[in-house]
Amino acid sequence: MELKRVVVTGLGALTPIGNTKDEYWEGLVSGKSGAAPITYFDAEKFKTQFACEVKNFEVNDFIDRKLARKMDRFSQYAMVASDEAIADSKLDLDALNKYRVGVIWGAGIGGLQTFQDEVLNYAAGDGSPRFNPFFIPKMIADIAPGNISIKYGFMGPNYTTVSACASSANSMIDALNTIRLGHCDVIITGGSEAAVTIAGMGGFNAMHAMSTRNDSPETASRPFDANRDGFVLGEGAGAIILEEYEHAKARGAKIYAEVVGGGLSSDAYHMTAPHPDGIGVVAVMKNCLENAGLNPEDVDHINTHGTSTPLGDVAELKAISEVFGDHAKSININSTKSMTGHLLGAAGAIEAIASILALEHGIIPPTINHETVDENIDPELNLTLNKAQKRDIKVAMSNTFGFGGHNACVLFKKLD
Repeated sequence: MELKRVVVTGLGALTPIGNTKDEYWEGLVSGKSGAAPITYFDAEKFKTQFACEVKNFEVNDFIDRKLARKMDRFSQYAMVASDEAIADSKLDLDALNKYRVGVIWGAGIGGLQTFQDEVLNYAAGDGSPRFNPFFIPKMIADIAPGNISIKYGFMGPNYTTVSACASSANSMIDALNTIRLGHCDVIITGGSEAAVTIAGMGGFNAMHAMSTRNDSPETASRPFDANRDGFVLGEGAGAIILEEYEHAKARGAKIYAEVVGGGLSSDAYHMTAPHPDGIGVVAVMKNCLENAGLNPEDVDHINTHGTSTPLGDVAELKAISEVFGDHAKSININSTKSMTGHLLGAAGAIEAIASILALEHGIIPPTINHETVDENIDPELNLTLNKAQKRDIKVAMSNTFGFGGHNACVLFKKLD
């Protein structure tokens, strides 16, 4: 069967460097760091005392107080970002066939703050099982798309993809395929996460996964730098409206880009570490290119997973060199995690938005905080270091990888 074409018609972002998609883009282009000392709890005794928190956010400015109390922070973030994306798309909600509008969302963890609070409250009590009646509905990862669909009456497919840090990239690929196959006209996709909690910070510290550069949080996320020492935890949400091309064209929608391919693979190697030769990453990029019907030479820009971990950054760049050959040196490669930190299940969403806006504006956001060359990284690769670079790009790739060896890759293209 002939597959439908799928385009992006709306964007919404709530991030550590901007609380709207426009503020987010301004933060990216200017090289703004979202890292700062933690404000949510006293982190003095933690190995890592900083994170990339969402700032100047008051939930009751967006969501009714009573309703907000029934939501974990990750779900609140999802609502705010999706509201912005739906408004940005200028969809006529009354004219939609809501049975053909779905919500496919990504979250790696879900309501961690809610789970933590309920367990701590129980432990501090007298042993009586007194739990909030909204404990389970607030915690479960699939409640975010559930809340979005309830608000808007969207009655198409509704679920959450969970694949650790690849979760929201997985959600976009599922949304892409659902529209391609003709099952839906519109899908709200993306992801949200809110793991800057006692349990979240403590757990990642125990794994020795995060940077401990407490004396300089704003420079701690430094992908590709020889002195990188781990990722910086971030939080927030990104929402993307995917729409069947003819449906969007018929209503005169603004089209940001076309989604031309998605790829998936597994490392099948280790619980948390990437394969040192990046074989799963090689596979997922090849899968994505094949799915899109594109050649390696067609790609102008890659927003890498680039978490600022010693092993992951090198493995990914080796994989890029293997897949793209000499053309790899002509690609603008970057890692926006240098500014936002790592949003876990929401990373793929906000990084896809960065790639889409790079296509629209002809600007590649920088990889900030690079000071020292890593001798294990090919010096001829253009890592877009420290300053944004202007470039007319036609095709952008976004890579996202998760614990457990989950790899996802999405390709965006300027509309012909």
